Amino acid sequence: MDFQRLILFGALGMVLLLLWQAWLEHESGQPSAIATSTQPAQSVSPGLAQSGAATSATATDDVPQAPTTRQQPEPGDTTAVPVNQTLPSAQRVVVETDIVRAEIDTNGGDLRYLELLTYPVAIDQPDEPFVLLNDSGADLFLIQDGLLGSGHEFPNHHTPFSARATDVRLAPGENSVSVDLDWTSTEGVSYRKTFTFHRNSYYIDVTFSVYNQSASDWLGYQYQQILRTQVVEKSSGLGFFGRLPSYKGGAIFTPEDKYEKIDFEDMSEANLARATPSGWVAMLQHYFVGALLPLPQEDNAGYEFYSNVTQRDSAPRYLIGYKTTHPASVPVGATKTLATRMYVGPKETQRLIKADAKLELTVDYGWLTPVSSPLFWIMTYIQRVVSNWGASIILLTLLVKLVFFPLSAASYKSMARMKKMQPRMKTLKERFGDDKQKFQQAMMEIYKKEKINPLGGCLPIVIQIPVFIALYWVLLESVELRQAPFILWIKDLSLQDPYYVLPVLMGASMFGQQLLNPAPMDPMQQKIMMALPLVFTVFFLWFPSGLVLYWLVNNVLSITQQWVITRKIQAADSKA
Repeated sequence: MDFQRLILFGALGMVLLLLWQAWLEHESGQPSAIATSTQPAQSVSPGLAQSGAATSATATDDVPQAPTTRQQPEPGDTTAVPVNQTLPSAQRVVVETDIVRAEIDTNGGDLRYLELLTYPVAIDQPDEPFVLLNDSGADLFLIQDGLLGSGHEFPNHHTPFSARATDVRLAPGENSVSVDLDWTSTEGVSYRKTFTFHRNSYYIDVTFSVYNQSASDWLGYQYQQILRTQVVEKSSGLGFFGRLPSYKGGAIFTPEDKYEKIDFEDMSEANLARATPSGWVAMLQHYFVGALLPLPQEDNAGYEFYSNVTQRDSAPRYLIGYKTTHPASVPVGATKTLATRMYVGPKETQRLIKADAKLELTVDYGWLTPVSSPLFWIMTYIQRVVSNWGASIILLTLLVKLVFFPLSAASYKSMARMKKMQPRMKTLKERFGDDKQKFQQAMMEIYKKEKINPLGGCLPIVIQIPVFIALYWVLLESVELRQAPFILWIKDLSLQDPYYVLPVLMGASMFGQQLLNPAPMDPMQQKIMMALPLVFTVFFLWFPSGLVLYWLVNNVLSITQQWVITRKIQAADSKA
């Protein structure tokens, strides 16, 4: 019995340890101040620094260099774009669909601003949309793109475009709306950059149309990148008990290395330069993502994924993106269109899969993904029926209990038999006194004779641990559960219970479970076990209310199951 209690205590403590490790892992990715003087000067990889530009981080241009290939013409009059200390702005083109409001700046043709109209910034601010992309303030997040090469003038994200319209809205009955930006070089090459937004979609198509009216053939490359700054999140002042920080930084997917996070520290240490036939590049934050989804190239030519860090206003700006490695050719008098695409919006699983099957990996459940993903899939289907995520969690808990019912039943039967053996254990304790070795030997003989598994009572808790932690990550990472209400005062299952009702009820249920279990013989273990409900109640005060709801329902079901089994065993003994 002592062994059982020790293992039970260890299993419960394991939950705390794993969550603590998770917090440390995320905390290590929190922004830290990076001084200008510490920025690495020799980390610029080949092909990322502008020709003729210095390689120091403070002088590196934010326009990537075109790849050098045999098909590229001899270098012509190509001047590097100077580093600017601020984000220059010109005319803004406002685009509004049924679910997004975006702003495109004619200076560079960048996607500078984007609101998610169906995602309020907070429950108490239902009319204020969440802003995902933004080019002002300390927290910059925007998407830049352009063309690269030599021998001609190429438009990049500093080029002054002209717009035909400044206010574009998706009309009723239309499925898409486009914005055209134009620029003509001094050589006579005309460029048209087109953004296409779609109804009920966070999917944005981008095309470059090249009209070559110059005196020579045109050869060029395409690039697209995401700019992000690193802002230290304000502390809640609750230390560990505050909300676990979520990952904010870059990520890539390649067929060779699969899903890989490229955080800000990685970008600071060395510039990324990864050749790949396909994949995607993204910047992640809690619940939302900006992802670049390059289209297949001619002759199955691939891409180079790259990163860079530029120092502006004494604050690092992190760039991650891709560029084509095979030049597109436009003969004199011909026209060619280069296409790419992006996804900018919430990490809704179904939308991510539709955009790119592997983009679903941005919803990162960690090492318990094989458990978390099925749990979320089941919860989603239940929610479609009951239309309430809290009810979905309750029904999911019931399904989990049904799956493990035989194992749990055997465990509770063992616990009931052990409780019946308590008088005999007390007698043995009195007989052998402080001789623990003889007491343990006699106790094991009784277990063997009565066919009792002393470790059987630990199984329900051990089984719960992976499910519990997996559900925690589901609640933390799934945007579908963001601001999801339950009933009454529970307005957001991803946040803590504002009145701490669920944690108190959970602690009471843990105490009720202990009354059904045999008490440990060791006085110190008795004190520890009696303190556990209080400890876990305090700990759960800051947990997402959806997770506390799961544990509470699980405890209630366990108490019911254990009480029924105990009564049956007692009834059988009285008849005998």
